[in-house]
Amino acid sequence: MTTRIACLGDSLTRALISVDYLDVLGRCHPPGDLQLARFGANGDFAYNLLRSLDAVIANPPDVITVLIGTNDARASLAGYRVDKVMKRKQLPERPSAGWFQQCLGAVVERLRAETDATIGLLSLPVLGQQLDGAAAQASQRYSRMIAEVATTNEVTYLPLHERQIEELRQADPPPIPYREVTPAAGLGVLVQHAVLRRNLDTISRRRNLVLTTDHIHQNSRGATLIAEVIDAGLLTQNA
Repeated sequence: MTTRIACLGDSLTRALISVDYLDVLGRCHPPGDLQLARFGANGDFAYNLLRSLDAVIANPPDVITVLIGTNDARASLAGYRVDKVMKRKQLPERPSAGWFQQCLGAVVERLRAETDATIGLLSLPVLGQQLDGAAAQASQRYSRMIAEVATTNEVTYLPLHERQIEELRQADPPPIPYREVTPAAGLGVLVQHAVLRRNLDTISRRRNLVLTTDHIHQNSRGATLIAEVIDAGLLTQNA
């Protein structure tokens, strides 16, 4: 029997400049076991996801995964161009932790009310790889809010952040300072990958990054952890 899965999120789910965790997840199962649908938009905040649920609800799947909040967390960091992003993503108010939690809660409430799907909320990938740095701490704070939303709404919490913290501690990576990704930098990675045919993992290695290509978007190691957390938390237990 085929399990239909809808994966909701931002650029990590869109997978243009991030290794595709949907592809990794699909390859973990025999052909035909999973039918994966991608609902990811570059730069999305929880607010944007809330406004784009109609397409998911129109054809309700068996399982829904939600990986959102990286951009909400980034907006709390110094150097993030909040005003420009608010205009580009048509945000009606300035991003904040409280608004993120409110929007994510509304996402879950609607999915629960209008589908019969099993719902899993992933905590965030670690921003950067300095665990005591402001970026990593922001991703941890927002991950705690995701856990609270999952508990309040009685849906499955998928501890991606915790799994990536464990991976980084074991790897003991070099303390490379977090750098906010500009549109030009993101385009540069896309050009290297799509035009120059450079493997995203090659870009990652050249920058001495363990889980990401640019402190945010995932390499194969990071994407594999996402797939493993989804598989262990939602699929294996229900097999």
